[in-house]
Amino acid sequence: MPALPPTLPPHDEIREQVRRALAEDLGTGDLTAGLIPHDALAEATVISRDAAVLCGRAWFEESFLLLDATISIEWRAEDGARVTPNQELCRLRGPARALLTGERTALNFLQTLSGTATHTRAFVDAVADTRTRVLDTRKTIPGLRRAQKYAVLCGGGLNHRMGLYDAILIKENHIAAAGSITRAVTIARSGTPSDVKLQVEVEDESQLKEALAAGVQWILLDNMGLDALRHAVALTAGRARLEASGNVTLQNIRAIAETGVDYISIGGLTKHLHAVDLSMRFHAPAP
Repeated sequence: MPALPPTLPPHDEIREQVRRALAEDLGTGDLTAGLIPHDALAEATVISRDAAVLCGRAWFEESFLLLDATISIEWRAEDGARVTPNQELCRLRGPARALLTGERTALNFLQTLSGTATHTRAFVDAVADTRTRVLDTRKTIPGLRRAQKYAVLCGGGLNHRMGLYDAILIKENHIAAAGSITRAVTIARSGTPSDVKLQVEVEDESQLKEALAAGVQWILLDNMGLDALRHAVALTAGRARLEASGNVTLQNIRAIAETGVDYISIGGLTKHLHAVDLSMRFHAPAP
């Protein structure tokens, strides 16, 4: 699984996500912004109060442009860039009403996606000089799957499958329903194109041996201890890609990587979210 440059979700998808978020906030109209003269102009800057990895510029921009296409935004940092406390991220200029109305929605997207990217970068940095790569999961905010997975890429991680439709992951309940790993793999291969990734989750050595015997090329080692992971790497001997998962933290990811696994998947990248603290400050417009 090679590293890919961050690729934005389709613009139509971003626009629809922003449209729904604005409708949620705006309802029948912004009562407070209505106090401002309709022809008043304003300028604003956005700063980060935290050290972070920036992500979400497209959603931020769309939050304003859907309200007023005349708003201009000048960025001082790219998605994926590390930013420091009190660093200016962008400058905005346009109708004051639209800037005030879009402020919260725009910042919500930017702080949420920057939070995902920042959290990912911490895990990536922890294994930076090992062979192990960090993967995300499907444990994302409903409706923001592609957005958060884009943020993971901006943080230096890799995307696992996007959803249930683009790869097969045979887990414990699938194995129980099919009767065995071998049977589940046979069924999966008989009805699936050969270019679809197939992965099997195993919990112990006997299941690992069965998966290897079935020719599985990508195996998820679920909630195994360090000794078991090291043994799995030695037993596999390069015959399959190995992914460790389960209870991964910043405190133990380094030790997990040093067992020799190829990947570590972490649901917390997208579900244990700490939004980046951002501030948007308004100024009198330049003459």
